[in-house]
Amino acid sequence: MTSKAEAAYECKVSVNQSILSSLLDSSQPASSLVGAIDQGTSSSRFLLVTSDGCMLSTAQVEFEQCFPKSSPYNKSSASCVGWHEHDPFAIWDSVATCIVRTIEELSKHGLDLASDLTSHDSAKPSLTKAIGITNQRETTVCWNDRTGRLYYNAIVWDDTRTAAVADTIMRENSSSEKQADKDVLRSKTGLPIASYFAGTKVRWLIDNIPQLQQDLTSLSERTHVRFGTIDTWLVYMLTGYERSIAEMETNERLAHEAGVFKTDVSNASRWLFMNLETMDWDESLVEAVCSGSPCWGNKVDGATLPVATALPKIVPSSDRTIGTIHGLACLKDVVLGSILGDQQAALFGQSCFQPGEAKCTYGTGLFLMMNTGEKPTTSTRGLLTTVAYQLTNQSGEQQPPVYALEGSVAFSGSTIGWLRDRLELINSASETESLALSIPSNENMYLVPAFSGLFAPHWRPDARGCMVGLTASHTKAHIVRAALESSAYQAREVFDAMVLDSNVQLKEMRVDGGATANKFMMQFQSDVLDTPVVRPEYLETTGIGAAFAAGLAVGVWSDLEEVRKMWKADTIWRPTMVASERERCWKGWNKAVKRSLNWLDDED
Repeated sequence: MTSKAEAAYECKVSVNQSILSSLLDSSQPASSLVGAIDQGTSSSRFLLVTSDGCMLSTAQVEFEQCFPKSSPYNKSSASCVGWHEHDPFAIWDSVATCIVRTIEELSKHGLDLASDLTSHDSAKPSLTKAIGITNQRETTVCWNDRTGRLYYNAIVWDDTRTAAVADTIMRENSSSEKQADKDVLRSKTGLPIASYFAGTKVRWLIDNIPQLQQDLTSLSERTHVRFGTIDTWLVYMLTGYERSIAEMETNERLAHEAGVFKTDVSNASRWLFMNLETMDWDESLVEAVCSGSPCWGNKVDGATLPVATALPKIVPSSDRTIGTIHGLACLKDVVLGSILGDQQAALFGQSCFQPGEAKCTYGTGLFLMMNTGEKPTTSTRGLLTTVAYQLTNQSGEQQPPVYALEGSVAFSGSTIGWLRDRLELINSASETESLALSIPSNENMYLVPAFSGLFAPHWRPDARGCMVGLTASHTKAHIVRAALESSAYQAREVFDAMVLDSNVQLKEMRVDGGATANKFMMQFQSDVLDTPVVRPEYLETTGIGAAFAAGLAVGVWSDLEEVRKMWKADTIWRPTMVASERERCWKGWNKAVKRSLNWLDDED
């Protein structure tokens, strides 16, 4: 069993031998397995978790990033700087590769999950009880479910082409052209109008892709148009069936057919289309975002987007009725038990089940999220009001949704990638800790990584990256240290806004993601926050969160308290910086941020 991603990218599989030995030991109590697909911005992962919360295996494979230099669809300028796309089939291949390679590797060690799943022996129930999905949010795919053809590549969450689209939507929905209001939809959505969210990407596609425009204005074809974020694409491909038209004959990749078309509340809350009160698509919001498109010169049935068919059905995050896998033979008939946006999955995996509990994930970007309970908290300080998750009970009844406040920062780990790949100051991220510790301080030099503007709490698309305070004595060590410190400063900006919005003083911040391996950065984070920073035993909290939610759906775990008991702290960093030094550093950062603002104007 192979997939198309294996030829281009290496899939790294790791198996915990002690956990595997206990699973193979017939004298030990039988255990169940729950899988999780963790589909991220630069790679896809698949992991298997045992019923006692231990990680059996992980697999990871990267996939190609598309940064177009030019495009026939770029009507505003010749440059495509800031465009970021993914091939949806490359994403599917990377996910399939991780799953296939995991099953192959476990089979080599004596655990044959493929045979286990196809066995019809009722006396030997399958080990794999369910699969969960967690995904990069907001990244938007559009395809035709009748033909299986994509209309365009997936537009990635951090793509900046839709900044102009967001401005247009603001003007279309504001009472004054001179004072466009980015918060005009916030009362219903919890979100500002920004390029970040899926709705602006839907609008760009409608405005620019001729075949999509043709199909949306065709009475016979418009009901076959499908918009989805990556979770929806994966659910559709996993639950669908391969088409009878052979790819080898047409030399064209086609989506599966008859797949389930669903998303969950956490992903749906990131579109600008979902009403936080009704937990459903709101046609007035869709109209507000999409009705201004020139595509609707000839409206069909008086409508713009056919919401009932073009947008996926919204379901709870943990739900045994999401669908059953048919599109991947090695997982045939396994239940899809959960869907969670990546940051909500990390919150779940960190067992932040009570109001006031928070986590920060350091990935490509930086995402701080706090559970606010069963009522949405409106932010007045640039944070996002979003849905954390929604569960179903063992009887299948939907429980009340749980909400969260979130601050999203575009560049964190990707800043280190920039140092490595663009500036070539380092060969790997692992070098940054020793470089940062080789000097006693930043010597008043700051790096603001506003490469595509500033996200929360500023929401300033006009900002651009800058290094300030430079002198001739600064070295690459200072630049590397400033890059690491910038993540900690941005986390504090969000942290402070969260405390003020919620009126809750956070007692600790739970952290996860690749950067938590950097001891310098975690200590500096604790110092800047003046709050303990806690790293869990397992850093794969995003995938674990999706696995926990899927296991809850099918009864592997009975309730949240059982899940909470499986979370364990690994390392705690406590603040050591004196207050005067903390204040000096913070003052310097704020001065640097001001220098990054107002870089772009209307002429740019």
